[in-house]
Amino acid sequence: MPSSADESFNPGMEPRAVVEELAARKVRKVLEILSNQAPPSPEGEPLWICGADTLISLGGRIYGKARDRDEAGAMLRSFAGNTHEVVTALALYNGRTKKTDCRSVTSSVTFAALTPAEIEWYLDSGEWQDAAGAYKIQGLASCFISCIKGSYSSIVGLPLREFYCMLRDNGYQYGGREL
Repeated sequence: MPSSADESFNPGMEPRAVVEELAARKVRKVLEILSNQAPPSPEGEPLWICGADTLISLGGRIYGKARDRDEAGAMLRSFAGNTHEVVTALALYNGRTKKTDCRSVTSSVTFAALTPAEIEWYLDSGEWQDAAGAYKIQGLASCFISCIKGSYSSIVGLPLREFYCMLRDNGYQYGGREL
């Protein structure tokens, strides 16, 4: 999806509603782009489009991607020693039915207490960039995590079990047979 994608939302929305709307926007944007091009799949094959988005929620505040290093540092300081929720949504467009199915998964992540030096080390890595909450659990930030409850793949950004279930529930054909 183009980096200029609109990720704004109404501040009064619940995290689940926000992230589902953002994932659905990505699907709509791809459909818009494709509507101006030749058909993307051979005749008879339905078009499938998946959009995903992730955000963090802590103390009633929603955290998306940090705009800069200072904001990333502030996010990491607020997570240090605390448990926050990671909400990831999937939006799956089924070209056969022309409908989009949206689902979300919420997991909890507990950060250990962090020293200022640890935060600076992580910021220096640059890994915080383009990541919800300014960290990537699958990378260097994994050494800061003391506990997770829920779906690891969802925290990474693509809840695999839920994606499989969405495909199955929407009649996706795999190897010539429905899941």
